[in-house]
Amino acid sequence: MMDKFPLIADGLPSGVLGAVNWIESLLLGPAAYLISTLAIAAIGYALLDGRLAWKRAVTAIVGCFLIFGAPIIASGLMPSENSSMPYAERLGAEDMVAPPPPRPAEHYDPYAGPALPERW
Repeated sequence: MMDKFPLIADGLPSGVLGAVNWIESLLLGPAAYLISTLAIAAIGYALLDGRLAWKRAVTAIVGCFLIFGAPIIASGLMPSENSSMPYAERLGAEDMVAPPPPRPAEHYDPYAGPALPERW
């Protein structure tokens, strides 16, 4: 984590940086994947057995997705190095698409159907 942010890592003592890296590897490493896999399996078994409410099960599963998806979510929210403007300001007039032309008016008859001959 701190390898991505050298300015933050330069100001921290090596002990603090090592502790932060250890906590990150603990929360996002193989042990966390094992624990979350076992937790989701236990949640599924409890749901099948009828001992767990759906709301609590969905909360736990969404929490697992958020924990393991946090680095991807954070990198998506942070601006990239080569852009100085937010995404909305980078859109130009050439990126806008013209609306489609209006559809021609159609004769609508709710009573006409396949049982009636043409021009009856």
